[in-house]
Amino acid sequence: MSKGNIFVVDDEEDILELIRMNLEREGYKVTCIDAGEECVKKAREKIPDLVLLDLMLPGIDGLDVCKILKNDSKTRHIPIVMLTAKGEESDIVTGLELGADDYITKPFNLKVLIARIKAVLRKGSVSQESGSAEVIKRKNLVIDPGRREVTAGGKKIDLTFTEFEILAFLARRPGWVFTRNQIVNGVKGGGYPVTERAVDVQIVGIRKKLGAAAEMIDTIRGVGYRFND
Repeated sequence: MSKGNIFVVDDEEDILELIRMNLEREGYKVTCIDAGEECVKKAREKIPDLVLLDLMLPGIDGLDVCKILKNDSKTRHIPIVMLTAKGEESDIVTGLELGADDYITKPFNLKVLIARIKAVLRKGSVSQESGSAEVIKRKNLVIDPGRREVTAGGKKIDLTFTEFEILAFLARRPGWVFTRNQIVNGVKGGGYPVTERAVDVQIVGIRKKLGAAAEMIDTIRGVGYRFND
């Protein structure tokens, strides 16, 4: 039985074949795609469980594909793992800003790639199945892990997967000060190679969407962040 359907989007045939073989060996169904336009079309026709998306694509590049999928109510919940040869902070930050859930830089280790894909899928599965998870209430902010919903003053806030995880992580421990590394480890697990700038970008995105409730997230200069209610 298939563990899920993964779209692998890359214009290099040898990479597509390598990833396909290894993911199928792990029990996943794999759809190989070599162009951004085709990915968008197929994702709307048949929602995949995850998209492994190369940023350097002909025509519509990976960042544009990510933006299109995350701005579409039908596809915005699909986890996206970026695959990039650049490895530059600006690309990673831009992808995370657009709503990507994780990233892998080329050249990559296949075991690490598969482990990261499993981690993203597992987090999504746990979140969907945790309907009895405790609802977090802080003033007029309500975070429901089971439904993956956030409301501020009764208004629903649309957060990306990672934004939701960071907000819930901080809100569960009001008054505690966390470094950026602690936030990453708490949300993604140890050994996640992310820059401090990427964490800051996620916080900026959360604050922007929360509106007045954004004042609950304090920046502790030289240290990190704290949820203050």
